[in-house]
Amino acid sequence: MSSPYRAIFAAPGTKGFSAAGFIGRLPLSMLGIGIVTMISQVTGRYGLAGALSATLAMSGAVMGPQVSRLVDRHGQRRVLRPAAAVTVMAVAGLLLCVVWDAPDWTLFVFAVMAGATPSLGAMVRARWAVIHHGTPAMHTAYSFESVVDEVCFIVGPILSIGLCTVWFPEAGPLLAAVFLAVGTFLLTAQRSTEPVPHPTASHSGGSALRSPGLQVLVTTFACTGAIFGSVEVATVAFADELGHKAAASLVLAVYAFGSCVAGLAFGLFRLKGPASRGFLVGVCVMAVSMIPLLLVGNLWFLAVALFVAGLSIAPTMVITMALVEQLVPRAKLTEGMTWVSTGITVGVALGASVSGWVIDSSGAEAAYAVPAAAGALAVVVAVLGFRRLRPAPEQEGPRTYEHDEHDERIRREGVA
Repeated sequence: MSSPYRAIFAAPGTKGFSAAGFIGRLPLSMLGIGIVTMISQVTGRYGLAGALSATLAMSGAVMGPQVSRLVDRHGQRRVLRPAAAVTVMAVAGLLLCVVWDAPDWTLFVFAVMAGATPSLGAMVRARWAVIHHGTPAMHTAYSFESVVDEVCFIVGPILSIGLCTVWFPEAGPLLAAVFLAVGTFLLTAQRSTEPVPHPTASHSGGSALRSPGLQVLVTTFACTGAIFGSVEVATVAFADELGHKAAASLVLAVYAFGSCVAGLAFGLFRLKGPASRGFLVGVCVMAVSMIPLLLVGNLWFLAVALFVAGLSIAPTMVITMALVEQLVPRAKLTEGMTWVSTGITVGVALGASVSGWVIDSSGAEAAYAVPAAAGALAVVVAVLGFRRLRPAPEQEGPRTYEHDEHDERIRREGVA
């Protein structure tokens, strides 16, 4: 591991909460696909499987930011453990209903309850923000967390689908619930790095989403989420049309791998200029990277095109999380980060639905027009909202990626 990454883990407790966050984040990529695999195997009803997965996603989009808002107000330990317990019990109820062949409506009840899943990625980033706030190390820490996100989305679906198909149908969602319980317990057990709650400040002024700049970020990432959701569905359908459906998971893994590579490299550089400008550039690059997919002809070309497209994902996410720090008060940071993830979740669901409709009517190749259109829409939203990306009133002027080295040296000497 290169020196910038060694530096961020020099602070006590960082390795522990990062590892716990990785375990607790795996369910994010395991639970939805595990439910789809489980239901399709047990009942053969893909419509029901997709509806349950969509219900889980939309429930999480509604409840996730509220859980994070409570975290900002009362602290991670007091909120995360009950929220995770609700999700674990909901998953257990869902699995029992499947085993007992209960009515369909019971499955939807438990899928809604499972939406209480806390956003552990936001919780970990909030801890990094406390430790490295205002230093160049924040950029590296956020880059590392973006890579962890991508690793979760590479490992999680493979693990969940594999367990459901090789062991027993309920194995994938069951292990996801176990990971959530273990990861949440380990994270909340580490009190020394837990951000201090803000009982009054986090509740005053309403939701973090009242920030005009955060509204721009969330809307933009709803569009980029549509890119992710539509690319995934279109790729599975395209590989199926070519008679190599199993290869779809490998091609999509290449997409995530491209993001991992870019995220690791991005963390090594100290960029100059305002984060708002970097955000706009990143969104534009993501949109342009969708154009080659319109020319896809075989899986090899698709894999290369998706690898290149993936290179823009992690850097854009890193810049976005740095921008969230500027746009919302520190007392509402966890909620603000969760709203960005919520935008992506909603976009994924919409993109998957639209691309599925296009595939049914015009074929898999035509469905790659959906991510291209979503990328163009993301650029439009980002450009129109660019002037709203201003720091929150409590921030002392616009921050950039470049930090004063003298202040950094003084801070380190003070800590020592």
